[in-house]
Amino acid sequence: MASSVQDHVLWKSYREGDKQALGMIVERYYRTLRRYGLKFMIDEAAVEDCIQDLFLQLWQNRLQINDTCSVKHYLLKSLRSHIIQFLRIEKHFTHQEPDWDTALPKEIDVETLLIQEEVALFQINELKRQLDTLPAREREALYLKYYENLSVAEIAETMNVNRQSVSNFLQKALTKLRSRWLVAPLYWFICLFL
Repeated sequence: MASSVQDHVLWKSYREGDKQALGMIVERYYRTLRRYGLKFMIDEAAVEDCIQDLFLQLWQNRLQINDTCSVKHYLLKSLRSHIIQFLRIEKHFTHQEPDWDTALPKEIDVETLLIQEEVALFQINELKRQLDTLPAREREALYLKYYENLSVAEIAETMNVNRQSVSNFLQKALTKLRSRWLVAPLYWFICLFL
């Protein structure tokens, strides 16, 4: 809650012309925006250009920009619009999955660690493979929900669809992943012992 209050104060200060407040917003959300942007396109430079354009436009139009309940949501939605506009101009669309971090416990014997690393690598690859089979809108909804922690209402606004569509995207994606995921552990178990 303190973070959103700080965001609200920074947003208000930025709208009143405080460059340092905008700089703090940039610092706070640059990585989040970059990760989200890379979901749309592989070219990192293009993502960074879109983010720079977004913040430049925010500064230039600060007097016309309204207050917001969630700075993060506002920035994600704005970046999405910038990227879609960029992609329309460039007429291409690519997709890159985010990095999936795997943290392993620290004090484990080497053999256990190797087995855990193999299992984790298999699971990560399997999850990526399963995510790649989902339609783009379902992948995007999952990313916004579970990686960026947006609410269904915020996702709906970000994706420019209604709430029911977001719920449908999430439900369909999770149902597909669950049904496919049940097969993967069994396959891995069989591979280990053959």
